[in-house]
Formats: sequence, C-alpha cells, structure tokens
Amino acid sequence: MIPDEVIMNKIHLIRGKKVMLDRDLAELYDVDTKVLKQTVRRNIKRFPEDFMFEMSTEELQNWRSQFVTSNSDRMGLRYPPFCFTEHGVVMLASVLNSERAIQINIQVVRVFTRMREMLASHKEILSRLEKIEHKLAEHDNKILVIFKYLKQLEQVKKEELEHKPRKVINGYRKGKSK
Repeated sequence: MIPDEVIMNKIHLIRGKKVMLDRDLAELYDVDTKVLKQTVRRNIKRFPEDFMFEMSTEELQNWRSQFVTSNSDRMGLRYPPFCFTEHGVVMLASVLNSERAIQINIQVVRVFTRMREMLASHKEILSRLEKIEHKLAEHDNKILVIFKYLKQLEQVKKEELEHKPRKVINGYRKGKSK
C-alpha cells in the first residue's frame, strides 16, 4: 500500500479541477507513461473532457514554473500530460485492467473522497467563523455606542456640577461676608 499522503501530493488543481497527471498515475500503477497514454488513446471514447484532458502548452509552462523541477523531471514533461479527474482515474483502472491498477484505483478514489469531505467540513467551519465574526462586529459596534453615551453622560454631569450654585457654609457664601 502507498501512503495516502503520497497520493495527495500527486493531486493538482488545474482548470479548477482536482486532477492527477499521467506520469504520476503511471508510476502508481507501475506502467510506463507511454503505455498508459497509448491505452488511453486506444480507448479515447471512455475519456470525455470531464474525465480527462490534455494540458495545453501554456498550462504546462505555468505548471512547470510553479514547481522547481530537475532536468530529469523536465524530460518527463516534454509533452503536455494528460490530466485525469477522479472519474478519469476510475475509468483508467478499468482500461488498464491489472490487479495493481484496481488496488491503487480504490485507494485513489478513497483519497479523493476524503479530500472532498475535508473541504466540505472546512467550508462549514469557515461559515460558522464568519457568523461569529459578524456577531462580534455587531457587539463591538454596540459597545462603542455605549461608550459614546457614557462619555456624553459624563460631560453632562460635569457641566451640571460646574454650573450648580454652591451651598452656603456656616452662613457664609463664597465671596460674601455676613
């Protein structure tokens, strides 16, 4: 069995879809990339655009620039690779029809499923955090209003004390004698 992390590291986001490259799948299935591509071309009707697409030259250049690749890696990517979606991976296992392909395929599908579940869970958590943040912002605004009113009240009290006539002490007013 291959660790799930190895499979996860081979899943890329291209054209807004999670895909695996032909060379990575060939490595997992223990076949040559050339053999994998030939098999796909012979069965091309089984691979509609939402199952598999070929990376454009521009996408390949952009993808290469995002990763530091050695010369041997570049040699493996002289031609734009086939990109397989989760459905394409399932179909690929059926056309390769080897025991290893079937076992790896099951594991890959489970990883895709787990990733989808994690993403859904993260979206729910983010939604809850946004609601909490919104409530906190509302509370912050209400607290600011309370402080504003308290300052106004304090100012009014101060002004009242300054303008209030003072009490007479022992029959004397300030500034006046008996």
